[in-house]
Amino acid sequence: MAKPSRLRSLTRAIVDHPWASLQDGLLLCCVMIAAVLLAYQYNLFSFIDTLSDQQRRITLAEGLFLTVLLFVCILAFVLRRLYEERRGVAREIATKFRFRELREQALRDPLTGLPNRRALLAALTAATNSADPANRKLALFLIDLNGFKDVNDAHGHSTGDRVLKSVASRFRKVVRPSDLFARVGGDEFALLSYNVDRNTAEAIGLRLMATLDRGIRLGEQSFKIGASFGAVLSPDDATTTAEILHKADMAMYRAKVKDEPSALTFFEPEADASPRIAPGSKRRSLVAEPRSKT
Repeated sequence: MAKPSRLRSLTRAIVDHPWASLQDGLLLCCVMIAAVLLAYQYNLFSFIDTLSDQQRRITLAEGLFLTVLLFVCILAFVLRRLYEERRGVAREIATKFRFRELREQALRDPLTGLPNRRALLAALTAATNSADPANRKLALFLIDLNGFKDVNDAHGHSTGDRVLKSVASRFRKVVRPSDLFARVGGDEFALLSYNVDRNTAEAIGLRLMATLDRGIRLGEQSFKIGASFGAVLSPDDATTTAEILHKADMAMYRAKVKDEPSALTFFEPEADASPRIAPGSKRRSLVAEPRSKT
């Protein structure tokens, strides 16, 4: 089984590198010609005359030498072609690995290590387009931190980044392994929960909210951080990606106007028909590029 495999590898290497194969072939032919001339003591004309003489026979030593030379040349050609083939495969694997690494970086938030906005949108679109009804039954939570701007203003972005990482760590510990938890920008997070109903989604939201009951402690400093949770169920409330995001956004801002440390609000058609905006807040859409706060 090994011989056909090596033959296929050799053939593929020659086909993939025709110019290099031609160069090697010409080089080996030149080496063989030079070696034959050396075997006949450098006398090219005598060698040609000898070839025309039917009585001329090469000696046993000459025959063995030419046989070994031919074998060495063929072996060198085969080994070089196999080496080129292996090197080409190695380059292809390295390129694929690098591409996958870059793709993962493009879908990951550098500060928290969580999936980013692009990853969330891709997962949400895939879920809404899924042929499996179980995958299409989901809840999206948009989460906006309360009190984080004061931390940034009073203590600087370095401290703010540490607070964000601490909050992200707390949320990540309580989300289900099957769900997608992402940082979508600034102090905004999102959670995509699969195969849930209203009761399950509410339990997930309350569990997230409970993680912020204790203050965020960094060294000797303690910060009170809350969050506004806006949730929407699909396909009950929305079916497309844009509609789900829009309605979750409206529910989140209705949680904002409650003016509580933390609040969880589900989308309701009547309540969100003309949602109020919290004083001093500015409506944002996840469909557009979010502004960075850190």
